[in-house]
Amino acid sequence: MEKKLIIFTDSGDTIIDESTEIRNKDGIVTHAELIPGAGETLKALYDAGYTIALVADGEEQSFANVYEENGLLYCFRTRTISEVVGIQKPSRRMFQDAMDKNHLTEKDKKRVVMIGNNIRKDIAGANRFGITSILLDWSPRYDMTPADDWEKADYIVHEPKELLALIDHLEEQLSKDWIE
Repeated sequence: MEKKLIIFTDSGDTIIDESTEIRNKDGIVTHAELIPGAGETLKALYDAGYTIALVADGEEQSFANVYEENGLLYCFRTRTISEVVGIQKPSRRMFQDAMDKNHLTEKDKKRVVMIGNNIRKDIAGANRFGITSILLDWSPRYDMTPADDWEKADYIVHEPKELLALIDHLEEQLSKDWIE
């Protein structure tokens, strides 16, 4: 059964471990490993009926390569990629592109969560756009200290598998609100 909650997710250090990326001479990622538990979590969310949209900065071919290699490309209903959109997060255009591709309206924003690892791009971008922000603070590569309220996540998880319970909880809350 399709869920009410819509999941937007970043890629690097959210699903893919950036420290394992291998790039070709053109800078395209040709290989990368998953964060422990990320592949299983993504598959479980997909299998549970959640709509998942990739919203990520980088090159389209890099994402195609790593998600094909790891057998996860099918999990994304849509892909919003900065190379294609022409701007990076935290730009509203990235989030609006994902909304448009998934036929979502302004009223649907209360149904959307953004999962990311970067408080300046993913979290501030989601908060300014008016969607729920979830910080995955797994990676030591980024400063996780918010500079202002825009960079404060609505929710924080420390590893991908923690997302399952949180997403199910948010879906349950949304379903209750939907009925009332």
